[in-house]
Amino acid sequence: MPRVRSYTRRDGVRVRAHQRRARGRSTRRRSAGGGQTGPVLAGLGGLVALVIVVDLVRRHPYRAAAVAALLVAGAVAVAVALSRRQARRRAEQAERDRLVAVTDPMTGAEFERWFARLLAGSGFTDVRVCGGAGDRGADVLATAPDGRRVVVQCKRRHPGNRVDSAAIQRFAGTCRTVHRGELCLIVTNGFFTNGDGRRFARQVGIVLVDRDALETWAYTAVPPADLLRP
Repeated sequence: MPRVRSYTRRDGVRVRAHQRRARGRSTRRRSAGGGQTGPVLAGLGGLVALVIVVDLVRRHPYRAAAVAALLVAGAVAVAVALSRRQARRRAEQAERDRLVAVTDPMTGAEFERWFARLLAGSGFTDVRVCGGAGDRGADVLATAPDGRRVVVQCKRRHPGNRVDSAAIQRFAGTCRTVHRGELCLIVTNGFFTNGDGRRFARQVGIVLVDRDALETWAYTAVPPADLLRP
């Protein structure tokens, strides 16, 4: 129902006006109050369930123990099944990862994760994928079995597209000065161009892993000999 409100204008005339009550506030109050009923009902339901369970244990202790044993056995069976399923998936993934051909349809980020798994399966620790915008050439970081800090740049390539010397030179400018790498390598599922790039990599101590070396590494889980030398 509208309220009647009076006020005086500037010219001294007193005016009476109708004013409707705002319904939004009361609606909001009701809705806010209604939102609290859910947790209250849930708490009451939990309390009732607890009372029923306590009463069942008190009246039928053997039946309660049998039910509890069945629940525990069911939970253990589910946990074992999930663990076996995860182990089977990891084994299937590891078997697929042994073939370098699986990298051909991958994106750059997928190739980085694939190589990170290869490092972890080859005895490297603290493996971390860090590729992306602003990575300054470091796609994967790790620690070698002999304790050296490993900095990796991953180059996924289409067949026939080689990694040129410019990419090697750019990586050489950051792998040690920026990322403090002690073992720096460029890994590709393709190949490197012949000539200056390979010679420059040998001069600055960057290990180049091409498709042939990567295929052997992935299948045997044994890193190339250049990585094992201190």
